[in-house]
Amino acid sequence: MDALDLLLNRRSIAKLSEPAPEGVALENIIKAGLRAPDHAALTPWRFVIAQGEGLQKLSDILVRAAEADNSEDAVVEKVKKAPFRAPMVITVIAKVTEHEKVPALEQHLSAGCAAQAMQMAAVAQGFQGFWRSGKWMFHPEVHQAFGLEGEDEIVGFLYLGTPGCTPMKVPERNLSQFVEFL
Repeated sequence: MDALDLLLNRRSIAKLSEPAPEGVALENIIKAGLRAPDHAALTPWRFVIAQGEGLQKLSDILVRAAEADNSEDAVVEKVKKAPFRAPMVITVIAKVTEHEKVPALEQHLSAGCAAQAMQMAAVAQGFQGFWRSGKWMFHPEVHQAFGLEGEDEIVGFLYLGTPGCTPMKVPERNLSQFVEFL
């Protein structure tokens, strides 16, 4: 698959199964994330990989957050199961360094670019994934569990595995609805 085809046909696939990327494939995914735009070479990223027992640890973190909010039982049960939708979940974190020329927002965007690059690297190697966000990534319990400080933020949970279905066709979009020229 060439790079342009990969980018123009990007889709998230939520049905994922074993195996998860490992070895050289996983190294390539991480290396792709490390190539995200990085103003002032701050390397504003952390990647926390959960697989095997790590998925249960991630589930426990999310459950603690839901329980801290006195969430209904159905919500707690949903977050408890969430990490098990794929054999691997990478929590992508913007690790912010105070810098006079690089605001926190730019570092958050850099981490978002890292997540996108990692998903594309997974797809290029025959794996698939989806990028999840949601209120739990902003929750103080979750921040504490991941050791976030100051303006650090989780930019998403990247679920990775082997595709369990064929991706739907990418919808065509009218470029004129999104593009303007000055």
